[in-house]
Amino acid sequence: MLTNALRSNAAFRFERNAPLAKTRQALLLPIRGAGLAGQAARAKDQAGRGQVALAARHPVVEICPRQSVRRRIVSSHGMTAELVQETGSERIDYHFVAPIHLLVLFDRGVRREGETNLDGLPPSTLRQLTRKFVFVPAGHTYCDWHDPSTPARITFFYFDPADLPAAPNPGAVHLAPRLFFEDPQLLTTAQKLAELIDGPECDNRCYIEALGRVLAHELTRFNRGGTPRKGGERGGLAAWQQRIVTSYIEDHLAEPIPLGTLAELVGLSTYHFCRAFKQSFAIPPHRYHTSRRIDRAKALLAKPAPSVTSIGLTLGFSDTSSFTATFRKATGFTPTAYHRSLA
Repeated sequence: MLTNALRSNAAFRFERNAPLAKTRQALLLPIRGAGLAGQAARAKDQAGRGQVALAARHPVVEICPRQSVRRRIVSSHGMTAELVQETGSERIDYHFVAPIHLLVLFDRGVRREGETNLDGLPPSTLRQLTRKFVFVPAGHTYCDWHDPSTPARITFFYFDPADLPAAPNPGAVHLAPRLFFEDPQLLTTAQKLAELIDGPECDNRCYIEALGRVLAHELTRFNRGGTPRKGGERGGLAAWQQRIVTSYIEDHLAEPIPLGTLAELVGLSTYHFCRAFKQSFAIPPHRYHTSRRIDRAKALLAKPAPSVTSIGLTLGFSDTSSFTATFRKATGFTPTAYHRSLA
């Protein structure tokens, strides 16, 4: 149930067994400077009930500098949701590690530069963050820094591991770290919660609690579908693995991508990953990467007066000659001839 007073940050514990009918209307207040200790924010209840402390009773994401964001938080049975809106253009650092799960939704945000690190995964310098999720399992360290091009709007969802829906076979579901993934069902529920926190219905505790439970089920469903099964390596990649790998390749077209990086993203050895990828896409990973670069080049060449040199450099080719040779091998045309054929 929603709580309108969160008394201590020392222990991670959600309120349980309090009668819902006796719970006051939930207060949704700004949290300024709430670091890992979850510092309490105080504000006056608009209904005239006096001063009430509102803060998470567990660690929350540490943000530095504090004055660069606005934070609002609400807690329900088994879940706390926090809406963070960046307000400036200076560098912002995020850090989190705790015995609870963290789901991060970048509802919007573009960074000029930055890096995101999550235990167990390669770092990411992805710039376009809009509608991307990050999942940080309990005990994992999450660090992110960026110089915002477009100030981000982020929602943090904190889950008590003990309150997540149980798996049919206890211990069978491994909640793996995931970096910048997409999932339509998760997105729909998470965005509804974010809008509630930021909107006029922030006191609708029943609806927020219901959405929190749905989000917890969606999260465990996603992880159940995303756990590599023994023997699955003999076939192609699962749908979730294909999504992760292709999204990563799209985001890093201009960079060399080691096979080990892609294999680690989906929990396979390099050998089994290469076999599974080829079975799923009918070509090896390197050829797929090259094919996507050529497709992107075609799109850029379709624009008026393109610069072949700048396109080649944008897509990671060391010089114009190597770009031209690769493009001609794939299409039978030089980049200039391809552009002219579209006129």
